[in-house]
Amino acid sequence: MQNTYNQDKAITTVGEMNIAPAVVLAADKAAFFNCGFFSIQDTLGDVVGRHYFQQCHIKGVVDFIWGGGQSIYQSCVIEVLGVTTLTKEESTEGDKMDGGLIPGFITAQGRETEQDTSGFVFNGCSIVGVGKAFLGRAYRSYSRVFFCSTNMADVIVQQGWDSWSYQGQVDKTTYAEVNCYGPGANKEGRVAWEKNLSPQDVAYFTNPKTFLDQDGWIGSLPPHPFNIF
Repeated sequence: MQNTYNQDKAITTVGEMNIAPAVVLAADKAAFFNCGFFSIQDTLGDVVGRHYFQQCHIKGVVDFIWGGGQSIYQSCVIEVLGVTTLTKEESTEGDKMDGGLIPGFITAQGRETEQDTSGFVFNGCSIVGVGKAFLGRAYRSYSRVFFCSTNMADVIVQQGWDSWSYQGQVDKTTYAEVNCYGPGANKEGRVAWEKNLSPQDVAYFTNPKTFLDQDGWIGSLPPHPFNIF
């Protein structure tokens, strides 16, 4: 699934970017297996409801997984494309510009209250690409994103996370990394307000049966070669 407004290229300019989702998902109980979601900005609108993604490929630059969904991304490839402040005229390399790169944001999760059950969980994923990005920025004051056992290439900025419009409210956000590895997973320089999850919390969030599937909807899906249930 691709929004063709944004051309599929490794590096684009700021001036070429615009909001162009490939999918806007506003439904409960949706599962995707071995699917691709490709755009530049706001690629995957994971807006509301419970969702499960397995072995999917999602690429973009800014807020390319966003919304208030309650979702697990299992064994997915997250590809960070590049965005540059240079124009094509300023570069002799055309669309292969590697100067003036600025960071984007992988996630913009929109949990709104302490009682809100939403959040994005990335388990056993790989983050790759040619750009730079924050793991996430707060789309709402109780934003919640968790990366577990994820291989992070050298595309993650040192700070890791951004409070965006919610400075002074970072105690409400839940951003965490557990057992991640690769050059981008070095937590030296991460924001001081990144959370530490207990083993019990990790087990709860990464298990679809506890975080998403209490009523058995994933287990009742038709047989599928990629379905782990």
